[in-house]
Amino acid sequence: MRLVIQRVTHASVTIDGEKVSEIAKGLLILVGIEDADTESDSHWLAEKVSKIRIFDDVNGVMNLSVNDIHGEALVVSQFTLHALTAKGNRPSYIRASKPGHAIPLYEHFVRELQSLLPTKVQTGRFGADMKVELLNDGPVTILMDSQRKE
Repeated sequence: MRLVIQRVTHASVTIDGEKVSEIAKGLLILVGIEDADTESDSHWLAEKVSKIRIFDDVNGVMNLSVNDIHGEALVVSQFTLHALTAKGNRPSYIRASKPGHAIPLYEHFVRELQSLLPTKVQTGRFGADMKVELLNDGPVTILMDSQRKE
């Protein structure tokens, strides 16, 4: 699984003109899933996300987690995180899992993260054409990949 984690002051997802989810200060988490991913990848990433210290403490040092600040989380599926761009000018998405494998892992990640956070985890809608709005705070953007354990 591949994640893009953004520290945000707010974020939302709109589908067909309707705002379906919204958070205040917290994390916007974009999730890409490939066939090699398993529930253990989902668990490992949820643990890392819940504990990563990317929020400022009183001294302005990134020393607090989303848990520490009682922040919120918005999880959005994004198959394009597995784009292959080595050949030509059109990205290939062959590494991205099909819905039959990806949806259960996406949902598992959301449940795992929910079990670790004090606030409700918001989501987009898997496979939908979503409009994601955010205000990146910092900017702080972190990449995580469970296959590389980074």
